[in-house]
Amino acid sequence: MARLLNKKDFMKQNLIGESPAFLAVLDKVSQLAPIERPVLIIGERGTGKELIAQRLHYLSRRWDKPLLSLNCATLSEGLIDSELFGHESGSFTGSKGKHKGRFERAEGGTLFLDELATAPLLVQEKLLRVIEYGEYERVGGHTALNADVRLVCATNADLPKLAEQGDFRADLLDRLAFDVIMLPPLRERKEDILSLAEHYAMKMCRELQLEYFVGFTSKAQHSLLEYEWPGNVRELKNVIERAIYQHGLNADPIDELIFNPFETVWNNTLGHNAEQAEQQQEEEAPSSAVQFPLDYKQWQEEQDIHLLNRALEEAKFNQRQAAELLGLSYHQLRGMVRKYGLVGQS
Repeated sequence: MARLLNKKDFMKQNLIGESPAFLAVLDKVSQLAPIERPVLIIGERGTGKELIAQRLHYLSRRWDKPLLSLNCATLSEGLIDSELFGHESGSFTGSKGKHKGRFERAEGGTLFLDELATAPLLVQEKLLRVIEYGEYERVGGHTALNADVRLVCATNADLPKLAEQGDFRADLLDRLAFDVIMLPPLRERKEDILSLAEHYAMKMCRELQLEYFVGFTSKAQHSLLEYEWPGNVRELKNVIERAIYQHGLNADPIDELIFNPFETVWNNTLGHNAEQAEQQQEEEAPSSAVQFPLDYKQWQEEQDIHLLNRALEEAKFNQRQAAELLGLSYHQLRGMVRKYGLVGQS
């Protein structure tokens, strides 16, 4: 829904990063902030679109005026119309009294609209009118109201493509795209991953009243850098906070990270459904097509290595989980990993 933000809240937020891609975004925000034009922010989920919108507002001349936000995906067409532009008493069933919309309440300040691509076409038409003429009407009203509001919009959708398909107004896209801020995904900001991880780790330690942050092992750091981060910074924050609370008072550095909390030993075994079982049979077909004569010892080693590698990959190289998948003890698996010199030995 909507939240009224203030500069004190903004100062608590942290935009951390020193990668060239991220610093280029901050430079662009600084250049755009004082310019009284709409701005479009494009980025995958979890890349910090709302934080960038806040930075645009608090670096602008409107910094001491309201900053309101609204997620367009959370409301139906009728409700989002009313929430943005307000409504008059009795304008629809259940409406009691006059309601001030977001534009009216953000007067003189900034309105941030997230998930813009989900806004209905009727609402897009009204937004276009506000941008072009600086006026709007409440739902059920007949009096034009003036709007002195800077519009900052965000989405993770391909708006030009939606406009070509007729699912987004091309004229609104033209008005919004005075300039576009493209936020890089975390996988393109690898230089920032460890700094962000350490920041969220120390913040979580303070929250849990732990004396200090024990740090990450080189293995854990490697895992952080190699992971693709589909959920970007928001996902990174979850992974780190989860690791801190699960590690507890252990004085050793954090070695294991859980990237997918939905995975368990019993629902992530080899071939947990029919499709995976069929795939497994296909992958293991060579063992049933043995050609004689053969070197049994070499063949057995190849089978061991094949199964060990599959189990390690399935367990994301967590050797304890891999051992459980194979019905081995942790020490038995470690011995085999060392024996065959496989990746993941410690």
